[in-house]
Amino acid sequence: MISINAAVIDLKRLDLLANGDSPIHILDARAKVLVTFVFIISVVSFDRYELARLLPFFIFPIVMIALSGLPPIYIVQKISLISPLVLMVGLFNPVFDRTVMYQIGHLGISGGWVSLLSLFIRSLLTVGAAFILVGTTGFTAVCQALERLGIPQIFAVQLLFLHRYIFALADEISSSSRARELRSCGKKGLGVASFGSLAGHLLLRTWQRAEHIHTAMLARGFIGRFYVQRQSRFAASELLFMLGWCIIFIALHSFDISDILGGLVTGIFP
Repeated sequence: MISINAAVIDLKRLDLLANGDSPIHILDARAKVLVTFVFIISVVSFDRYELARLLPFFIFPIVMIALSGLPPIYIVQKISLISPLVLMVGLFNPVFDRTVMYQIGHLGISGGWVSLLSLFIRSLLTVGAAFILVGTTGFTAVCQALERLGIPQIFAVQLLFLHRYIFALADEISSSSRARELRSCGKKGLGVASFGSLAGHLLLRTWQRAEHIHTAMLARGFIGRFYVQRQSRFAASELLFMLGWCIIFIALHSFDISDILGGLVTGIFP
């Protein structure tokens, strides 16, 4: 129960971080969404065996965290929760792809290990960029930005409801877990047989909770639109923000910066 409550509070913290007043926070949400989208497309468009050319892309999350004042340890912790799932996706790459691509002494590194490491780096970059976007913008503002960029309104609203439903579901899980512990009389639980009943009651309670929320929204005049606390407009600063990062992403994708820097270093220190 404590872990569930801690997880909910930790999830809410990401939205609370969006209330900052850094130069990144005050930018229009559409600019940040578009830059993040271009960044993700740039990262995932590389070949699956590419490693060195992905490393310079870490400049984006590092600069964004530094300018926005987001706690880096917190962002790293959030990314670490997703990383095991990504590793599970590429777990069998070394099994099926055994072609040796690199030779270090007597040790041969197959393409499967290279593609697995490349997948891991891509996940760090893309998931980290998504967390930074929410942490500097807020999920509600991101949904509104998607709608203003042309995404169907019903999709943006449903995406926001899905995010809000997570908290409603977590509250019901916490209450059900607390009731289950109280009925176990100090034991760890009532056994595996109780989980079926617990899951059924949880589904019914969350369904009822959702109906109450919907009724309350209709009573308050909800017409399918949502509003954010901070209203912004697309100005020259947003345009410079977009152009600057897009030029950097294009340059990183077009040129092998790691090879260029390596050549300069070996030229200076032969």
